[in-house]
Amino acid sequence: MRNLVFAFALAALPVATLAAPPPAAEKLSSAPSETAARDEVVGVLEGYKSAIEALDAEAATAYFWPEARVYEQGGVEGTFANYLAHHLGPELLVFNAFAFEGHMTEATVVGDFAYATETYRYRVTFKDPAKLPVERRGVATSVLHKRDGQWRILSYHASSRAPRPAG
Repeated sequence: MRNLVFAFALAALPVATLAAPPPAAEKLSSAPSETAARDEVVGVLEGYKSAIEALDAEAATAYFWPEARVYEQGGVEGTFANYLAHHLGPELLVFNAFAFEGHMTEATVVGDFAYATETYRYRVTFKDPAKLPVERRGVATSVLHKRDGQWRILSYHASSRAPRPAG
């Protein structure tokens, strides 16, 4: 019975759908406009990273749509404004420096939406010299949306863990 349902579903597809290349093949033959869009998306994520490194909460806000949702370390932070007011903003006030290294971004654009994965290491030092620096390996996934010619983050999820000892 399941095979019969599958056969009917397959028969209902337009012929053009069956002849279309698989998504992986489309990704390999990216047109210049797709490359430019990917570069714009990566630029948004780089801008957000730079704002964090500058400890500039106001600049970080520019990379998120007002209704964007943030998820971090297994928690639901809510909108970026809420995340900034109750989590990131207070952290930035006590940091002396926040430095990323080994930052790599993979982004895919599908129309006016994009999704991206970032991997990185970061080191945080504090204004209070009694607090030891924090070093972490991190990963972030983002969904971005383009409106009126501008890309911004719509959903952002980040997590991190202590680096594993060498050896």
